Amino acid sequence: MRSDVIKKGPERAPHRSLLRATGVRESDWDKPFIAICSSHVEIIPGHVHLDAVGYFVREVVRAAGGVPFLFHTIGVDDGIAMGHEGMKYSLPSRELIADSVETMLHAHAFDGMICIPNCDKIVPGMLMAAMRCNIPTIFVSGGPMEAGLLDVVNAAPGGNGRKVDLINAFMAVGEHQIGKISDEEFYRIEQAACPTCGSCSGMFTANSMNCLSEALGMALPGNGTILATNETRIGLYQRAARQILELVKRDIKPRDICTQAAFDNAMILDMAMGGSTNTLLHTLAIAAEAGVDYGMDRINELSQKTPNICKVAPSSTPDGWTYHIQDVQRAGGIHTILGALVRGKPGLLHEDCLTVTGRTLGDNIREWDLRSKAVTKEALATMANGAIPSGRGVDAVRAMLRAATEKVAAGQPLDLTPQGKDWVHPKWDPMHCIREVSNAYSQEGGLTILYGNLAPEGSVVKTAGVDPEMMAHTGPAVIFESQEEACAGILAGKVKPGDVVVIRNEGPKGGPGMQEMLSPTSYIKGVGLGKSVALITDGRFSGGTAGACIGHVSPEAAEGGVIGLLRDGDMIHFDIRRQILEVKLSEEELERRRAAWRPPEPRLNHGWMARYQKLVANAARGAILDPERLKAARQVASPA
Repeated sequence: MRSDVIKKGPERAPHRSLLRATGVRESDWDKPFIAICSSHVEIIPGHVHLDAVGYFVREVVRAAGGVPFLFHTIGVDDGIAMGHEGMKYSLPSRELIADSVETMLHAHAFDGMICIPNCDKIVPGMLMAAMRCNIPTIFVSGGPMEAGLLDVVNAAPGGNGRKVDLINAFMAVGEHQIGKISDEEFYRIEQAACPTCGSCSGMFTANSMNCLSEALGMALPGNGTILATNETRIGLYQRAARQILELVKRDIKPRDICTQAAFDNAMILDMAMGGSTNTLLHTLAIAAEAGVDYGMDRINELSQKTPNICKVAPSSTPDGWTYHIQDVQRAGGIHTILGALVRGKPGLLHEDCLTVTGRTLGDNIREWDLRSKAVTKEALATMANGAIPSGRGVDAVRAMLRAATEKVAAGQPLDLTPQGKDWVHPKWDPMHCIREVSNAYSQEGGLTILYGNLAPEGSVVKTAGVDPEMMAHTGPAVIFESQEEACAGILAGKVKPGDVVVIRNEGPKGGPGMQEMLSPTSYIKGVGLGKSVALITDGRFSGGTAGACIGHVSPEAAEGGVIGLLRDGDMIHFDIRRQILEVKLSEEELERRRAAWRPPEPRLNHGWMARYQKLVANAARGAILDPERLKAARQVASPA
């Protein structure tokens, strides 16, 4: 075993002395050492309960014959960091998480790892580390939040009412600003939007990444959709904790699973369910760590043949439904989406890809797709029960997990029947949350890469969230040099119908940190311009963004990209179906402006962020840290 280097042989007596001090017993030296990488952080709703999850997983690993060691990473809550300087630290935190996990794994020679992430940058950060270190690893996230309820008819958990989420709270800022909603309604939305612990309840970045982990093969079925507040999720934690020992025994490593075909599967799912644009940024970075050459061109190839069969908040269906992750779970979860693709588009998915179940993706789909003739009883029970909202607060969720932990430690069986077990839905998918390919929302996927003189290296738009009338548009640029300037301008009425808002100097290097533009996009919708105004940026968008929002423009302004040369009134044209993003300027005019352009002064000149902006690559490369950039910068600073 890999851990023998710290526990076997007479020369390792000092190491064993230290390990004994942590509680390792004489009978443990021949057992695999399992790292449990939790991201418990009390200020993040998606992570506040992960302390109890980690303790439960630790006991299951011990009971299953492993020696568990629990450690934690940092995490940033994008919603709380939004709209101030803290947002600049969100994307860079992904690199710190990857580096810290790598440090722990190599310093202590673990045999395997269980990752317990949940929110936006923590999932990809841990995935990057898993690829980099390449020891047997399984992911099991903390689970999604329940959707909030307004205008409640039935106050019981899961009762009737208008579902709301965090994006409604952001949109309410703009609606309140223009008098569209009252002070009372504004406060009611604030109170209702985030009712429980868990990752925010729509198909935002966190839930997108947790769902993609299933298609990638790094997480068990149900990982992305079983509610954080539901007893059924404890069964998922238990299965994952036991499965890591099987992966160690069979020596199944992340790079055995995460091949180019597996990354295709992940992106196909993303397009089929209209996931976050951030998933592209993270997938490029994870693939780079896995040693897989995966470029933005591949996205359009897949998009052209992948139907969009599931629309989840922030997107709405044409007939007005807004679904949340609990609806996806009730409809059968991620493997039912994948099953619909297998039935409707044979050969699209790479069904032979290995997964952490020890079996192929195709095997998993056959057993976990609720519309499959071979679906198992376990899958039926898990999907039906795991969608039931309980309304538990974080203290109640922790208590539920503590009780389960005590039972495992005592060798007692677990009762994982959900509270409210008499709650029965008339059929699996009464609102048709997951469509078949023959009834797809569109026959092309939910993400598109746009190119042109404004984005020669590419840009990305969440096609699934764009209104039909904004699929192609030409309008005058309204330039803002930062997100903060844009927010003030939008709320002050500086943006008119037909305009194209341009927010620049917000890329990985220029921001630094590539802030999410959730506030300005929410304000645009809130002031009633969501169907008549586009937004283009070298920054990125929240998974909660919908509308004609084009991000990741590369090259970014800070590295001399054309977005940095634009002026107010320049005519911007995009055509999403034709994959075009351009400014109506001649090459001669662009060259004149380029000759006069000077790079902006760095906005953060101290600490970690000063190092980050010297090393970070642009969005077309996943905003990874690239030591070659530092070498080039030194050569410029010290010419021969």
